[in-house]
Amino acid sequence: MIGLLQRASAARVEVDGKIVGAIGMGLLVLVGVERGDVEAQADRLLERLLGYRIFADVEGKMNRSVREIEGGLLLVPQFTLAADTRKGMRPSFTPAAPPDEGKRLFGYLCEQARQRHAPVATGRFGAHMQVSLTNDGPVTFWLHSAPGESNQLS
Repeated sequence: MIGLLQRASAARVEVDGKIVGAIGMGLLVLVGVERGDVEAQADRLLERLLGYRIFADVEGKMNRSVREIEGGLLLVPQFTLAADTRKGMRPSFTPAAPPDEGKRLFGYLCEQARQRHAPVATGRFGAHMQVSLTNDGPVTFWLHSAPGESNQLS
């Protein structure tokens, strides 16, 4: 499972001109589900998202997590993160989970996030979304919990 997290001062997702998810200060996370991912990857990714220290402390150092600042978490499904871009001029989506499995695991991640943190907002799986972000920094990190890994995250 892949999480592209961006420190945001504000972010929102629209579908058909209507806002379906929005946060103030916090994290916008684009989420890609890979073939072979299971709940263990979602759990590990969420653990890292909530604890990753990318917000400034009183000394201006990245030393506080979204949980510590009581920031928002906006989770947005994005299957293109799982694309294989190593060859040619067109991405292959073979590494991405099948849509039903991707939707199930993204839903699981969102459910677990809501149980462990607030506020949590989400995009809509399978929808054409308009994502707006004011990236604070800019600060962006790519986290990856590979299929078959439950205890390690690169």
